Amino acid sequence: MPEQRGKTKITGDRASDFLSKFRAPSTPNLMPRESFSAIAPFEPAAGLSNGHLQTLFGAFRPARPTITGTVQRKICFPDGDFAVLHDDRPEEWSRGDHVVLLMHGMAGCHQSGYMARTASKLKRRNARVFRMDHRGCGAGEHLAENPYHAGRTRDLESAIRMLERLCPGSPISVAGFSLSGNLLLRYLGDDPAGLPPSLFRAVAICPPVDLQHCVEQLGTTRMGQRYDWYFARQLVNQLAGKPQWRDDVPLAWAKRLPRSIIEFDELYTAPASGFDSAEHYYTEASARPFIGNISVSTAILAAEDDPMVSSAPLKRLQLPSNVELCLTKHGGHLGFMGRKGVDADQRWMDWRVVDWLLNERR
Repeated sequence: MPEQRGKTKITGDRASDFLSKFRAPSTPNLMPRESFSAIAPFEPAAGLSNGHLQTLFGAFRPARPTITGTVQRKICFPDGDFAVLHDDRPEEWSRGDHVVLLMHGMAGCHQSGYMARTASKLKRRNARVFRMDHRGCGAGEHLAENPYHAGRTRDLESAIRMLERLCPGSPISVAGFSLSGNLLLRYLGDDPAGLPPSLFRAVAICPPVDLQHCVEQLGTTRMGQRYDWYFARQLVNQLAGKPQWRDDVPLAWAKRLPRSIIEFDELYTAPASGFDSAEHYYTEASARPFIGNISVSTAILAAEDDPMVSSAPLKRLQLPSNVELCLTKHGGHLGFMGRKGVDADQRWMDWRVVDWLLNERR
């Protein structure tokens, strides 16, 4: 299917009217629940109906497009740490046009395949995209002493406020992948009345909304244990030689490296972030109890065969009318490589995220 390149420009007072309309109490009626169900359903590519294959294909065949003209912008947090926003601005973009913030998952960065592909597609539709490197990640790996984790909602708040200053009058949509999907949902539901008025839409992709459940489920299967071990090692490697290394946390004197995410969080994330334990961190940071409070038009995209993030907590959610769950049978974790003839590059997930964020239909 050929790519669409539509553009909607909203400036001045129209921008304020536009934003207030979608943040009004009647928002659920303006954003129909059938928006996701009206799009082409996901059908996996030939030979990729297995969740593990979808996940591995997405990870090892990322197909990163080249994005030119990116400008790095440092963002300073109240504790003195910095992160980096990668500003991808279309040539025709002007004040009042759409702005999108993308946030990567655990052990990812602005160059992760799903980040670069989605940014490229959004930019071609004249959306100005900011790809965020969380604390200690990507271009910001030496700029923070405190770790990124699933509950850093104030970091997201700071990023949105910075975008409001850079792009006054523009509607801002946000997409969070994997762990950042949980962070996004947690942020949206924590203080709905205090959210920035510029927020337009949000989408969380494969979010672990119950962190305790998800990490425990990884240990119940052999393949899950392999994913668990792999990411635990990735997280340890990210600390090597970085300012985030701490001599005062249990990881510094552990007799062996953590073999699971929960071990890493117990030995490092929790104590380095002020939590009593990994369980305390999971309880405080999980989005599940807050999703019912969300007032922004939001979509959650996930797959039942995701081998890394259990879909069970998503199925038990009681959703407000303006929050829609699109739970596909196949797709794996951030895979969603679809059959030919639906999307130009078969990257079904990318296109659905773009469609939702820009409120378009394909």
